[in-house]
Amino acid sequence: MLGTIKKRLSHWGSSFYGGKGTHYRKILVLILIIASIPGLITGALIYWFVGGRIENELLQLHKNQIIKRAENIDGQFANMELSMSHGALDTKFDYSLKEVDFYRQFSLTRDISKTIVLMQGAMPLAKRLDLYIDGLLPVHFNPEISVIDKNSDEWKQVKRVGENGPNVYWTTLPTLTKNQTGNDVALVHKIPGGISEPFGLMVARLDRDNVVALLKTVAPYDEGEAFMMQEDGDVLISTEESKQASTLIDAVKKEVLSRNVDQTSFLFKWDKNTYSVSAGALDRIGNKWIYVSIAPTSAIKKPIVFLSQAIVLVSCAGLLLAAVLSWLASRRIYSPLNQLVGLLSGGNQTHGDEFELIEKHWQHLNRESLELQTKLEQQLPQMKEGFLLQLIQGYLSAYSEADLMDRMNHYGWNTDQRQYIVLYIQLVGMTELDTGGRFSHGDEGLITFAAANMVEELVNERFEHCHVINFHNLTVGLMINIPEGQSFKNELYQLSDILMKTINQILKMQVTITLGKATSKIREIPFLFEEAKLAMSYRNFSKENQIIDLEALSKLEEHQPFQYPFSLERDIIQAMRMGQADEARQHVHAFMDALAADRVKEMDVQQGMMNLLGSLEHAIMQSGLNPNQLFKSVNLFEQLSMLREPEQIELWFMNKVISPFIEAMENRADFQIKKMIEQAMLYIQANYMNDISLDSCAEHCGTNAFVMSRTFKQVSGKNFIDYLTDLRMEKAKEMLRNSELKINEVSERVGYQHSYFNRIFKKYEGVTPSQYRDMSRKG
Repeated sequence: MLGTIKKRLSHWGSSFYGGKGTHYRKILVLILIIASIPGLITGALIYWFVGGRIENELLQLHKNQIIKRAENIDGQFANMELSMSHGALDTKFDYSLKEVDFYRQFSLTRDISKTIVLMQGAMPLAKRLDLYIDGLLPVHFNPEISVIDKNSDEWKQVKRVGENGPNVYWTTLPTLTKNQTGNDVALVHKIPGGISEPFGLMVARLDRDNVVALLKTVAPYDEGEAFMMQEDGDVLISTEESKQASTLIDAVKKEVLSRNVDQTSFLFKWDKNTYSVSAGALDRIGNKWIYVSIAPTSAIKKPIVFLSQAIVLVSCAGLLLAAVLSWLASRRIYSPLNQLVGLLSGGNQTHGDEFELIEKHWQHLNRESLELQTKLEQQLPQMKEGFLLQLIQGYLSAYSEADLMDRMNHYGWNTDQRQYIVLYIQLVGMTELDTGGRFSHGDEGLITFAAANMVEELVNERFEHCHVINFHNLTVGLMINIPEGQSFKNELYQLSDILMKTINQILKMQVTITLGKATSKIREIPFLFEEAKLAMSYRNFSKENQIIDLEALSKLEEHQPFQYPFSLERDIIQAMRMGQADEARQHVHAFMDALAADRVKEMDVQQGMMNLLGSLEHAIMQSGLNPNQLFKSVNLFEQLSMLREPEQIELWFMNKVISPFIEAMENRADFQIKKMIEQAMLYIQANYMNDISLDSCAEHCGTNAFVMSRTFKQVSGKNFIDYLTDLRMEKAKEMLRNSELKINEVSERVGYQHSYFNRIFKKYEGVTPSQYRDMSRKG
């Protein structure tokens, strides 16, 4: 009988639980216990007692957040003031600018423009940065230079702003943006900084959109507003977007000003609504600004009210339906677990413990996790290379030495009592490979990949801990890790010799290797790489294998004679002006040969080519063309600095500088006139030692003296006599420096009598010819 009863109870239980596991029964019992009156009591207590306290805490938290965000705003304005002061106190902006001809001193003008661009980039809140200088001509940088009419409204405004106020102060100025009216908030700094009689003005105008976006951080709710005003109540910038918001701001502004405190928070009732108002003062140079944040309390309290009401409703529902819906609720709570068990069991019902099934499948997932971990370890070399690339590029400068050591240990490096050595390897000779047909332009990445593999294979044979970094631009980095105190110099020289021979033999390219210094600090590795990279400029500008040892760099820095080929520079400019592309190409080739003679350093060759580029741009401007328009605002100096081989440099000058100028000049209507003046210049250069005149020159060119005089000054920027005299002085100085001719012989060879030559030479150079010869030889 007892056995029959047990069987019937078991059958009834199985029908009630629907064939579910034991965990479902535990859930059902738990639901029946907790679905009771305590839920309702808890909800009421939260709504009536705890809700008010949480509301006050949230209001206080809101105020504290606004204060912190206001500190951020104050910091950004302080950063702008500091950046402005640093720029204005730059040594470029001294009293010498007052006497500068910015259109003739192109290099200084370019440096000032770059400085303004860098300053504006360091001030995120600035919309534009203007520099006004009252010198030989009133000029305006923004960042390009332009001349201002002294009778213009803009210049009158500049003079008015410069005469008022201290050296640095905030003010409001009429906007310069087209199709906009109103005033801009601006920071004014007189230059030179800290001087009682400044002659220039630097003005940074705030970007309204950026400042409004910054102000919105102190009004975190969509219904709120924020604004910034001066002590007299004049609103500088606000986030208002409607007339109603403007009215609210006016009302709050009066209340804040009436309190007359630097920091205040209060509740403000307006138009049947209550607002939480927080205000504070920002001390600016020469001013005190007040920021105000307005947020409706309803937006702050809304989550608390909703949460409390929801708890009460849920508790009531649970109280009324606990007895009826406990079973349904238990099925709903069990549903996720039931779905999980169904997925794991393939849809088959289970009567055992659900957690045993989950544990079984968890072990399976754990095995798969271990397999993924193994795959991750296989990817560790790529992660290691990425870490080292970030390290040498300086992206990990914020990490401490201990953090960097931990990360290097994680990637398999031994950092205990170790020192680090860096090598920088550069391949030269791409032009020969291109002409030889083995590689072509664009294969630099492939060549660097092959070289990096060779370096890695050879280095691993000699050092246990090392890593090769492929820069994909014919350069390879190498970092070696050896014990502290171990001698490494001989081994590095032997390794360098093997690397050069291997790359010479296989890739047919020359190699320059910089041997860096050793350090025991990981944080110094980026500086060692940069130092090794910069040392490449000391290599001889010749196609041969070279080793540069940074520890012996002082020997490389010994003074070597360097002669700049001024005559070839004039020939290049002359051929360019005459539209003679073939002659210009020959002169550029001769210029490069003269510049790179006598094993001169790469830095000297680069400086010489930079000087040539500057002279060509100067000649282009003298011809009436704008280099920025001609070259489409391309930074030619940056492009030139990236070139390393003579053939590449010569081809670049022809394709990027000379040919575009010749094409532009041939398309101009006055090209024939300029060509005639170029012919006259050639005549002068060929006969400067004779007694030539304006009439003879005009007759040679097939025109009259009046036309020749007028057009010569217009095209060359100098009159006939000045040009002839300048040329004779240059030739005389060249003979005084490079020959043993007597002074009277030099004067005859440049077309002067001896006494007149001494007098005019001293007028031009400030010293006599004999003194000039002595000074040049001693120098």
